[in-house]
Amino acid sequence: MTFDTLGLQPALLQALNDAGYATPTEVQSKAIPMALDGKDLMVSSSTGSGKTASFVLPALQRILAARGDNTKRREKGVVYGPRILVLTPTRELAMQVDKAAVVYGRHVQGLKVTTVVGGVPYPAQLKALRGPLDVLIATPGRLIDHLQTGKAVLDNVEMLVLDEADRMLDMGFIDDITHIAEKLPPGRQTVMFSATFAGHVGRLAHDLLRDPQRIDVASHTDTHENIEQRLHWADNKTHKDAMLDQILTTREMEQAVVFTSTQRDADWLADRLADMGHAAASLHGGMPQGRRTRVLQGLRNKQLRVLVATDVAARGIDVPTISHVINYGLPMKAEDYVHRIGRTGRAGRNGLAITLAERMDSGMIRRIQQFTTQNIPVATIEGLEPKSPEPRLVGGARPEGKFGGGKSFGGRPGGKPFGGKPSFGGPRPYNRDAAPREGFAPRGDFAPRNEGFAPRDRSPFDRQGDDRRSSTFQPRGNAFDRAPADRGAGGFAPRKPGAGTKPSFGGKPQRPRTGGFNR
Repeated sequence: MTFDTLGLQPALLQALNDAGYATPTEVQSKAIPMALDGKDLMVSSSTGSGKTASFVLPALQRILAARGDNTKRREKGVVYGPRILVLTPTRELAMQVDKAAVVYGRHVQGLKVTTVVGGVPYPAQLKALRGPLDVLIATPGRLIDHLQTGKAVLDNVEMLVLDEADRMLDMGFIDDITHIAEKLPPGRQTVMFSATFAGHVGRLAHDLLRDPQRIDVASHTDTHENIEQRLHWADNKTHKDAMLDQILTTREMEQAVVFTSTQRDADWLADRLADMGHAAASLHGGMPQGRRTRVLQGLRNKQLRVLVATDVAARGIDVPTISHVINYGLPMKAEDYVHRIGRTGRAGRNGLAITLAERMDSGMIRRIQQFTTQNIPVATIEGLEPKSPEPRLVGGARPEGKFGGGKSFGGRPGGKPFGGKPSFGGPRPYNRDAAPREGFAPRGDFAPRNEGFAPRDRSPFDRQGDDRRSSTFQPRGNAFDRAPADRGAGGFAPRKPGAGTKPSFGGKPQRPRTGGFNR
């Protein structure tokens, strides 16, 4: 099957050809014809399956049809609002949908697409809502703000798309979605995409959709054939840090997304990796949208080699050059594991998903394996083998990983690990909600940060700065903050020997280095 057989108009086929797409994916071949017929849809598909195009293309076709229909033409100067409304759970996913609409609609004359999300100043959004508008992509919270002030007009929406509906409900948006749906015309078409339609997601679908068609292309139990999964057991946090450091120095590592459990962990780990010479930055929901956008742009243009992120980035990042996904902190929900590892192995490439787990994480590992109905192969790194016995999980032993034997993973010739074989102390509890004291000493005590901590502001992604940092914590500048002339061929600046302080960014003095990762 080709896109020519799906009933799309020539302007859309030309855009697909320009983008290099000739054959639709399974979800596209099933969903697009039904959506073009105006049917309500309930669609389940795995991450990376091309679901964005399966609703963007029918939406653009509806806009093209309205352009040729004299009864639907709009007068200039009158605020009609959008014909298409797409609701997404996160800003990153909204940006991804916006990009797809622009790519597939490049030959749709006068196409107007705007994105309304939190963390962005209101004036530009208000101006876009007042003008001609075809497609509105929004997160529920910010759209509710504009509805309450009367600035958003939804009286003429012809198609409502709920992308990642299960995620939106998990984030507490069910009342917002219901309120938004009440403002839409009752005769609209509604399309829902969700990993599952059980429980409250199914009840919402029953309330919003009319005689929907069910499309189930892939589920969380499907194997990721082009993603190799590995599980490394760590004795303690120091052991886990050593394994992470060695994985990030392998030649196979092109770009990596390292997932943490909390925002504070993401900021701390990004600072630590940058201090070691990696081109690294953090990404989480506590950052201003402008900086989040600049971080993602740096990842796409390969200025960044390592992105340290919370689950806000698990959905909506589509960068084909991400070769590794590393679970440094485990997700809160088993289904988020599937979305995390889906950030690699995209666009036909192979990817590697590595989970670094301590004994206290065995319960979540068991739930992940039960959710996916698959075992994660256990592997070891030569020279960094765990000293503690492997935790026994319910369901029997798992097969050894590809590197479970004596073969070195990422070592130098002769099987010696990078930096020699470190020694590890016994296991100690790790408080995920705590942050290290200055110097980032890996074995030292931890001093909690203030709850009002905001992300560091010396990155070039954050030009505006931020004065909300805790007075007890002063993060270091990272390699990505330095001038391009200081960077090596690998895209990041090596440490200058003998340097006791780092140059300040934006005129702010830096404290002297005092602690552990000074190597």
